[in-house]
Amino acid sequence: MQRYLREVRPTLALALPIIIGQVSQMLMGITDSVMIGHTGTVPLAASSFGGNVFGVFYLVGIGLMLPVAVFVSRARGAGRPEECGEYLRHGLALALCFGLLETVVIAVLGLNLAWFRQPPEVLAVVNPFFQLIGISITPVLVYLALRQFAEAMGRPWVPMVIMLAGVGLNVFLNWIFIYGHLGAPALGLTGAGISTLLSRLLAVMVILAWLYRDPELRAVLPARWLAPLSRTHVVEMLRLGLPSSGMLFFEGGAFSASAVMMGWLGAVPLAAHQIAISCAAVTFMFVLGLSLATGMRLSAAVGADEPARLRPIAGSALGLGAVFAAFFMVIYFVAGGTVATWFVRDPAVVALATRLLVVAALFQFFDGGQVIGAASLRSLGDVKLPALITFVAYWVVAMPGGYLLGVRAGFGAVGIWSALAAGLALAAVLLALRFVRLTRPEAGMGI
Repeated sequence: MQRYLREVRPTLALALPIIIGQVSQMLMGITDSVMIGHTGTVPLAASSFGGNVFGVFYLVGIGLMLPVAVFVSRARGAGRPEECGEYLRHGLALALCFGLLETVVIAVLGLNLAWFRQPPEVLAVVNPFFQLIGISITPVLVYLALRQFAEAMGRPWVPMVIMLAGVGLNVFLNWIFIYGHLGAPALGLTGAGISTLLSRLLAVMVILAWLYRDPELRAVLPARWLAPLSRTHVVEMLRLGLPSSGMLFFEGGAFSASAVMMGWLGAVPLAAHQIAISCAAVTFMFVLGLSLATGMRLSAAVGADEPARLRPIAGSALGLGAVFAAFFMVIYFVAGGTVATWFVRDPAVVALATRLLVVAALFQFFDGGQVIGAASLRSLGDVKLPALITFVAYWVVAMPGGYLLGVRAGFGAVGIWSALAAGLALAAVLLALRFVRLTRPEAGMGI
């Protein structure tokens, strides 16, 4: 137990600024929802639909950038600082390539949103917003690579401050473009898309400037940014990044597909889903930030050849995750209705969102367990079987269950969310068992 307790403080010290940065990222979406919600239920439903479809591309991009943190942490743990900058350079190359590819796919998809069979009033207003946030995917991926490099180098606080400043800028720009202030036209939902794009572009410029001004980080930056890429580095990053993207895609795609099913039920369930998923996403950022810090510490232990620290680091993180889950579970049970009124005044939407937040309260422990388990396995280089586990949990259990319970059996939005909770529970248990198996003393480093 002492070995586990000793790992709590360093994990929490690294995780805290990462958590704040992750929450800041989500707060940008939350502030959009709140400010859009004051313009009406239909714009809020449209932002839910567009944001959830975009979220799939965003999660795929996150998975592709996760190898930056893993390999930079390993190189740093092994005492090879020159490799840290090389992994950043290759990560940025992947960010640009996949960012541009995703932008093209989003642009094409934006012309065919009717495929998703959403309410006509939602489809009538969503496309400009969807296209604008689609353009922002490349700067988002570039920022993720730069931020994870800084965090893996033990410098997480400045990226956190940049993210917080980005949220403030987004609120100010929303005030201008959504409502029409300072001489700008009132653009409503489209204005939110403009604000998000501008905020994300500025964040990239600021973090780049900081990396070059920080002497410690500048010393490990690549000497030649445009040197030919190493096939070995690209392959090893893709071998880890593609399955990681698959895992996030299976989970995020399930939640996005649930939003599509909500749209089949009507604008009110879709708007209520947006409120509940926005709240659940913010609380998820706490355990996601914790999981990212855990993965970096585990990767450093792998690089330093210290297998005895793997279970204590992961176990202490699961304990911290349980504390976060219990805290938010109480909030959702006690104040879910009050939270829902912050987004919209429609009584029907508020009532349904309150019920969904009760379900969200129940799956907090499972959500934290599965994301920490996935990060722990990723730090060991184990991603193929975990990707299969997440596919089964979300697309063999959660999605068919959501359709049967919510759409066919008539349980509506609560039925869809209950099936999602079952998928999260299955993923959490199986990923934890996988990590325990790989970190048996006779298994060595598990890689």
